[in-house]
Amino acid sequence: MENYNDIINLPHHKSSTRPHMSNRDRAAQFAPFAALTGHDSAIKETARLTDDFIEISEDKMTALSAKMQMIIENILETPEVEFTYFAPDENKLGGAYISKMGNVRRVDEYDRVVIFTDGVKIPIDSIIDINGEFFSTLD
Repeated sequence: MENYNDIINLPHHKSSTRPHMSNRDRAAQFAPFAALTGHDSAIKETARLTDDFIEISEDKMTALSAKMQMIIENILETPEVEFTYFAPDENKLGGAYISKMGNVRRVDEYDRVVIFTDGVKIPIDSIIDINGEFFSTLD
């Protein structure tokens, strides 16, 4: 301690050019950092749940085909329908079931997609349900 006797009782230095830093800002300088960058997001991604693709029955497939045929036959009316379909996850096995309500502009049977007036495309093979008031108006 003898080596520091000349400075031990000096007043605390206050800068004349810089503002005083708050205790919170001073503490933030010494806060822990994430040594494993991206590790936390990788853990969250692994914990995120996805759904499995559901194989639909022959009866359901026949009903969907009939509804799709009704849409194709009335395409000039741009029918408003709701499709429930499976969207595969880009990062892991599985995906999610999504419902899309809108007006159908076109059914592209070559590329096997339904195209809405807003440009959204849904693969026909991923559709598991089709609903809408459009079908009740045809009866």
